[in-house]
Amino acid sequence: MKHPPTEQERSARAIGAGRAMAGGSGAKPGYPAPQRHYTLADSVYEQILSDIVDGVLPENARLPAEGALAERFGVSRPVVREALARLRDDGIVVSRRGSGSYVTARPSRVVRAFAPLSSIADMQRCFEFRVGLEGEAARQAALRRNDEDIARIKAALATLDEILVTTSLGVEEDYQFHLAVAAATHNRFYVGTLEFLHESITTGMNLTRNLSLRRSSERLRVVQNEHYEVMTAIVAGEGEGAARAMRAHLENARRRVFEGVDNDDATGGALR
Repeated sequence: MKHPPTEQERSARAIGAGRAMAGGSGAKPGYPAPQRHYTLADSVYEQILSDIVDGVLPENARLPAEGALAERFGVSRPVVREALARLRDDGIVVSRRGSGSYVTARPSRVVRAFAPLSSIADMQRCFEFRVGLEGEAARQAALRRNDEDIARIKAALATLDEILVTTSLGVEEDYQFHLAVAAATHNRFYVGTLEFLHESITTGMNLTRNLSLRRSSERLRVVQNEHYEVMTAIVAGEGEGAARAMRAHLENARRRVFEGVDNDDATGGALR
């Protein structure tokens, strides 16, 4: 017998409908606007993450059992399992056989200042997608680049070097570097995909670069050094090295989403 939807389910569906109608766009002219279907697992992920960020569930704390979480959120156990799987993928919780799930990392409250928690899961999945896409793009760029491509990549890096001096954010400049690598593949599908994902990519960059600046300007220098490793391999024509450097850069960026300043420091003065 099918039970009527719970209040939690009705709420999640209403939020999803509203977000789908909003469209979210970031799409370039000529592309359809991407629509994000907000699921029950998204809602559970967001609420558990919120409890962790706020310290309701501190580091090393054991999460309630799946059944208790399902009852609390008015959803099925498979929905809870999907949300927990995403939290595990993001390095926030870990499952211990026969014991349950435990909090392993507590993201900074500062994350809320730059992005709603509801968007964090999408950011992480976008980084995950980019690891494969841009890793292969870097490989192809190393094999196909010409002098003009190399000049464009070096120019993008030079602009980012200037950003470091002025301590500006440099989100669009960072995006242009990745676009220059994609253009060096001489495959319009790599460029087209990055252009289509422009809003999603720059949203992630905005968060990671903001958090890096709050820790110290040296964190952006670390990011820039990763860019240089990608460029060096491309210039040398080392396909495997370029792919490896780009994948490492994006995996590091994905981890940096949850490496903010100290949670109890509202001003961002103290670093952890």
